[in-house]
Amino acid sequence: MEREEIQKRLKKELDKNRYEHTLGVMYTAGSLAMAYGYDYEKAMIAGLLHDCAKCLPTEKKISLCEKNDILISKVERENPGLLHAKAGMVLAEDDAIRAKEKDINSFVTVDEESAMIRAKEVQKMIDDGTLTGPLAGVPVAIKDNMCTKGMLTTCSSKILYNFIPTYTAEAVINLEKAGAVILGKTNMDEFAMGSTTETSAYGETKNPWNTAHVPGGSSGGSCAAVAAEECYYALGSDTGGSIRQPSSFCGVTGIKPTYGTVSRYGLIAYGSSLDQIGPVAKDVTDCAALLQTVASYDAKDATSMKRDDYDFMSALKEDVSDLKIGIPNSCFGEGLDPQVKESILKAADVLKARGAEVEYFDLDLIDYAIPAYYVIASAEASSNLERFDGVKYGFRAKEYEGLHDMYKKSRSEGFGPEVKRRIMLGSFVLSSGYYDAYYLKALRTKALIKQEFDRAFEKYDMILSPAAPSTAPRLGESLSDPLQMYLGDIYTVSVNLAGLPGITVPCGMDDKGLPIGMQLIGDCFSEKKLFRAAYTYEQARGAFGQPKEW
Repeated sequence: MEREEIQKRLKKELDKNRYEHTLGVMYTAGSLAMAYGYDYEKAMIAGLLHDCAKCLPTEKKISLCEKNDILISKVERENPGLLHAKAGMVLAEDDAIRAKEKDINSFVTVDEESAMIRAKEVQKMIDDGTLTGPLAGVPVAIKDNMCTKGMLTTCSSKILYNFIPTYTAEAVINLEKAGAVILGKTNMDEFAMGSTTETSAYGETKNPWNTAHVPGGSSGGSCAAVAAEECYYALGSDTGGSIRQPSSFCGVTGIKPTYGTVSRYGLIAYGSSLDQIGPVAKDVTDCAALLQTVASYDAKDATSMKRDDYDFMSALKEDVSDLKIGIPNSCFGEGLDPQVKESILKAADVLKARGAEVEYFDLDLIDYAIPAYYVIASAEASSNLERFDGVKYGFRAKEYEGLHDMYKKSRSEGFGPEVKRRIMLGSFVLSSGYYDAYYLKALRTKALIKQEFDRAFEKYDMILSPAAPSTAPRLGESLSDPLQMYLGDIYTVSVNLAGLPGITVPCGMDDKGLPIGMQLIGDCFSEKKLFRAAYTYEQARGAFGQPKEW
């Protein structure tokens, strides 16, 4: 919320003397901030809000402090009027988050009550030494395609508008064991089918850096929530770039781990051979800590892999002197925004200056990744989404004649246009007469792409590329041209086809003030090398900055 708006609201709510006192404190705070080199606007807002809880009843002041585990001294209990500053702090923080959410729409579901109960439980375990890890007590957001027992899980689709799972995804269970506090479920492209988070049945998510632009997708809600500081970190899922591309658009760090590293149990599937859960955070360190927590072998997931080493945080060292990095020529040709190209190559120069060997090479089969991906992903989606038929749970059409008509109308009304488009494409490529021509050919292409990467990794430790060909487009632009939206995944989908890990790190801004992300791709199970290179670059880059203040 802008200072002017806060000021107008206070003028209406406060009596004349209280309002004049508040203005005096505001100007004093602003003057002190200028004198001592602090943020002027923040100081002015703090001055405006310093008395926002003064008129609350005593019981309410005490309740706010107790609910938020704010210490109340003996003197304050005897003189509760002194609590107005502490209670005001809670109100101001709540208002700030709500103001952000109103503008951004990062969440589909927010469970404040459960989060507060959980926070108190975790605090007790921290106090008694039961929980000692870095994530204990830290608020986290979960993408809305991961099941959470007792909490609405919709995949941002009308067809699952009332679905409350009876179990929790394994990755989320691992977070809970570490003491994480779940705030709620983040908005996404419906069933993860999209690159902009505009296909959600619950409204589009907006980019915190500029709300006229998209945050990317499909994990746009998770990335926007982290960028807007509504939460410290979040879980997303990546089928063809759905963590890395929105991380690039929102100026945050996100990693898609090697396929099988994080259990897919409880993840509502889009493309089962491609989907992988991964973390989104402000920096590389938090990403490493989060992946270290959620990664595990899980017998309930047939694709889960046993790994010898999950200690990703041990890789956070400033040293790339032993790394050889390849840059594909095909990633810097036609269609790449010149400002994106410039930022990516500058980032490569930073790694080179820190001792890495950087070399250009040919990775030609990447041109075939987009058609192969959309054939395979759509085929798997058409099978995975057959279960949503309006029979056992979710949306059911109100008027129908017979079982077949109920199926048809429930699915027609419950699914959005993009989901229906991909289901129909998938059904087509799996149909008799087209299976060999499209689906089997796409699978052979997938195998060839993996072989091409294998040859590249015989020579290079990792591959450096853009995460997206441009910065975040304006709202509405991509949906008007679906093919152009699909081509926006050109640098990310091959990573999923080959089952490789990939990380996106902010590396610049365009002239519109929108973030640009660099992508580092590694061989299977080489996340530690990626974290080391990303961390080295991040330390050299310094702080990336924040979106606009609310």
